[in-house]
Amino acid sequence: MSGGCPYFEKKHLYSKLHLNEEEADDSQKGINKASKGGIIYGDYLQLDKVVTAQVLQSELKGNKIHDEHLFIVTHQGELIFKMVMVHQVRDERNMLKVNTRIHRIVVIFRLLVDQFSVLETMTALDFYDFREYLSPASGFQSLQFRLLENKIGVPDNLRVPYNRRHYRDNFKGHESEMLLSSEKEPCLLKLVEKWLERTPGLEGDGFNFWKKLEANIFEGLCLEKKKIKMPDTEEKEEMMEELTKQKELFTSLFDIKRHEHLLSKGERRISYKALQGALMIYFYREEPRFQVPFQLLSNLMDIDTLMTKWRYNHVCMVHRMIGSKAGTGGSSGYHYLRSTVSDRYKVFVDLFNLATFLIPRHWMPKLDPNEHTFLFTAEYCDSSYCSSEDSD
Repeated sequence: MSGGCPYFEKKHLYSKLHLNEEEADDSQKGINKASKGGIIYGDYLQLDKVVTAQVLQSELKGNKIHDEHLFIVTHQGELIFKMVMVHQVRDERNMLKVNTRIHRIVVIFRLLVDQFSVLETMTALDFYDFREYLSPASGFQSLQFRLLENKIGVPDNLRVPYNRRHYRDNFKGHESEMLLSSEKEPCLLKLVEKWLERTPGLEGDGFNFWKKLEANIFEGLCLEKKKIKMPDTEEKEEMMEELTKQKELFTSLFDIKRHEHLLSKGERRISYKALQGALMIYFYREEPRFQVPFQLLSNLMDIDTLMTKWRYNHVCMVHRMIGSKAGTGGSSGYHYLRSTVSDRYKVFVDLFNLATFLIPRHWMPKLDPNEHTFLFTAEYCDSSYCSSEDSD
């Protein structure tokens, strides 16, 4: 015997049906505009081309392998590389738009990194079943990815040779011309460099951040040395040794010739003036004037991080799928790819290295909101970087 009440059960069912009828009436009030003509979904996206663009070589050879379809669709993510490259903003007056687009590129790269998890559902044996049909095709031949590297600013002289040859030698005709042209165009790194060089506050006849920073740091180091008054012990020796290292580090920071030397070796990528601007933004990131620029620098580091993760995931996947065999395009495969996961392919390496030069907050040059108006967009300043009658 049921414990429920038939009356209330029927009443509840009636209410539910009645409600669904009202919802159904509202849901059917639309008008099918497609019936009047014009472009429709499939035509707009040209799906007739997209969904039929997967031609399985194994099927053409009379031995259809199911996972080859997964392999092709995943690699047709080349469209995503193209989507990254169309996001260009060169007008720094609209920093909100610049930041929005750069952040979108970051999100797109996260998608590319996560894409490997789908491909890794295929086993090495599954891939082996159709790998022979791919030769001599190779991921290195991806024009979109090479163009993307050039657009961002991967240095040509730091690229790992491909079978002892220049990367562009693997492309012919129009594709080779496109790559050459992209190398000559201003890349994201150079645009950021020029922007950083114009950071307000670097002017020698203005705030002169760099000169004040240098004076404050070496004054701070001298004070730290005076504080070490303990007798000669192992602890004192360690403290003095650390202080010496700090002095050497900051001496090299303020040595323009040292910077130019590191620039020539590829260990630094931006000009001395741009480095000054980046460090100023880094130190004063809490100030209204520098909050958006700091977000941009953070997003640029995210791009580098995600591209490095993408390369690393690619290396791991290739190692998992083919071991130490040669690549289908003729490279050394895993060994070649492993050599590309390094700082030489990091474009914004200087931004990562800014943390090397962190100093105590009280060593930073103080800002006077009454004098240095270029720093503020808000009327009230409550930052610890500012000097005032109430705080120092």
